[in-house]
Formats: sequence, structure tokens, C-alpha cells
Amino acid sequence: MTTLKRLGVVMDPIGAINYVKDSTLAMLLAAQARGFALSYLEQRDLSMRDGVACGRIRPLTVRADPKDWFTLGEATPGPLSALDVLLMRKDPPFDTEYIYSTYILERAEEAGVLLVNRPQGLRDMNEKVYTAWFPQCCAPTLITRDMTEMAAFLREHSKVVVKPLDGMGGRSIFVIEKSDLNARVVFETLTDYGHRFAIAQRYLPEIAISGDARVLVVDGEAIPYALARMPSAEDHRGNLAAGAKGVGRPLNDRERWLAAQIGPALAAKGMLFVGLDVIGGFVTEINVTSPTGIRELDKQFGTQIGDLLIAAVERRLHGQARGAPPASR
Repeated sequence: MTTLKRLGVVMDPIGAINYVKDSTLAMLLAAQARGFALSYLEQRDLSMRDGVACGRIRPLTVRADPKDWFTLGEATPGPLSALDVLLMRKDPPFDTEYIYSTYILERAEEAGVLLVNRPQGLRDMNEKVYTAWFPQCCAPTLITRDMTEMAAFLREHSKVVVKPLDGMGGRSIFVIEKSDLNARVVFETLTDYGHRFAIAQRYLPEIAISGDARVLVVDGEAIPYALARMPSAEDHRGNLAAGAKGVGRPLNDRERWLAAQIGPALAAKGMLFVGLDVIGGFVTEINVTSPTGIRELDKQFGTQIGDLLIAAVERRLHGQARGAPPASR
């Protein structure tokens, strides 16, 4: 007798998602189609009692209907170990509450639940800082609290991008030229006068021509298409949340090389779904919390990225991972 597979998700309120663009919904539709029984939690539903990860778990049904895409059942308190798989798809901010959530999820992982992505990786892999583990893939980058160092970096490269380490959606990203009289003010603001780390990267002018490309990687292998986020004429940021337009295109040779450098290493650490941000052939961020772009690429190219991810989940459940094996139940 085949045991019903149970897949849970921790996400923001499902009733408030953007149906057309939500990648988590694409994953849930694929999981349901592959025979998983779905369960739903929000961050507030997580708890821990005497070291046991628990939650208020609600049965979930999803539909490909833009007017009526889900049904939730009544919440039942219980251990997260009742699930086979749990997707952590809570959007940033990556704050202290998010970190506390990963501790609870890690206890569920130790009880045998397959976590996607792994809680330890979510904590360890800051999406801007973790590029340092792959310097061969990146443009010149400086992470510092020292405003004098940032000013010297600007003089060296003439034009730089500076941003906070905990930003999201294009917030507080500045492009500064060497002649900019506001440079010192920007450095003061981002570092809180030298009390917070910030990141500076050499400006990559290719963003205006080819955009900020999102390369999705599933279990170490790149999806063959990128979603190029093209900045608007009034903005320098390649973020959809900041008004950029998403244009799909095939990966180029350099992007395939970048994905081959980074993807398998992250898959071996249990990061099954990753988004690489690439400008001008250089990786600027490695997104591991809740990468998006599935729906746009599926629509433009007929891909089924959610299905590829759930197939990878099933391989992990059966001990056929390309990277590290799943936790034992």
C-alpha cells in the first residue's frame, strides 16, 4: 500500500499573492498534480515545544483559477514531522523573526522532514555576501563598514553600486559616480556612520542593454532560460518590484558556466531552488530564500519549472539526490 505523501509550505498569506506571478503557487500546483497532499502554514503558525517543531497545519487545495486559486481547511496543531516535505517560502525581510523560524524548521529537519531550502543554508547564505564564496563569478566587490574604504573603492572604479546587506526588491540601491557630491552621504546612510556593513560593487553598464538576468537553478541544474529584468527609463534598478520589465531569453554560454560553478555546490548543501542574479556575465546576488520567476518563464517558454522542482524533491525523498542525501526518517 502506497503511503500518501504530504508536502507543507510556510508562506505569506496565500489569499494576498499575485496569482499571475507567484512562484510558490506554481510549486504547489505541481506538487498536487504529482500526488502530494498539501498543507499550509504561515510564519505565525510555527512553534516549538520541548524541542519538538510544531505548527498549526491547515489542509490546502490549489487550483489554476485566477479568481479562486485555493481552499483552506481547519487548522490542526501537531508536529511538523507529520510532513514529508516542507517548503520554506516566506518572503523577506530576512530579520530576526526569520532566523528564529529557521531554528524551528531545523528541528523539523532533524526529525526527518525534507526542508526546501535547508534552514542552515537559509541562515548561512546571505544573498549578497555569499557571492564571496564564488569570486571567480563576480565583479570587484567590497563589503565593509569603513566609509573611507568605500570612497577609495569608488575612486578605483569610477562608478559603483552600493546597497545594504539586508535589502530586498531594489530597496536602497544607489549608483554613484566618482564626481557625485552625495557619495559621502550615501556611505554614511548605508553604514549608519560606520556601524553597519554594506556592499559596494563595480557598476556593470550592461544592465542598461541586457538587464539584470535571473537564472533559476533546480537541484544544481540551470533552467535553460533567464528572465532578464530590464530597468525602466526612469530607474537604474533591475528589480521587478522597482518597475523593471521581465523579458525571457535563452541562457548564454557565460550564464551556463556561472550556473555550473555555483549550482552543484549549493545543491550539495541542500539548496534545491536558487536564483542567480547576473549582470554583464557576473553574479551579483545568490537568492536562496524565496526566488521567483517561475510563472514568467513558464508563460514565455512553456517550461514547467515547478514540476522540475517537485521531481527533484521526490528524488531526494528516495535518496537519489545529486548532492547530499536527505535526512533519515
